[in-house]
Amino acid sequence: MVFGILALDQIVKAVVRIVMYVGESFPVIEDVFHITYVQNRGAAFSMFSGQWFVLILIPVVAMLAAVWYWKNHPDEHWTLDLALSLIISGGIGNLIDRVIFGYVTDMFDFRIWPVFNVADIAVCVGAGFLILYTICYYDKKKAQ
Repeated sequence: MVFGILALDQIVKAVVRIVMYVGESFPVIEDVFHITYVQNRGAAFSMFSGQWFVLILIPVVAMLAAVWYWKNHPDEHWTLDLALSLIISGGIGNLIDRVIFGYVTDMFDFRIWPVFNVADIAVCVGAGFLILYTICYYDKKKAQ
């Protein structure tokens, strides 16, 4: 799953970089959903723009922690596997952009929210499943 989401993310980003120019936008549903090419040089909502050290170090540490936890808890509920695979694949996808290009390629534009990409979707959905896992399936007694 990790490689599939990572491949989808990188393919969509490459197509946008090849066929569009920065700032170009075309409507899929007029005034509701557009494909807009944005180069995000920060984190979510362009926070920490230009602070490369923070933008590289924090995702690397978070992904390493996720991989460690995943490997050390192999028999957990499927929601943990899904959550961590989504978070890791999305994190790697955006990290590849930052390291290679110095920015993250974003394209999905709902006009009421900052522009985002496949990796962002994976991280957010993964975080949702991690919350679900933590609330519904995490056994605190077993973890001790």
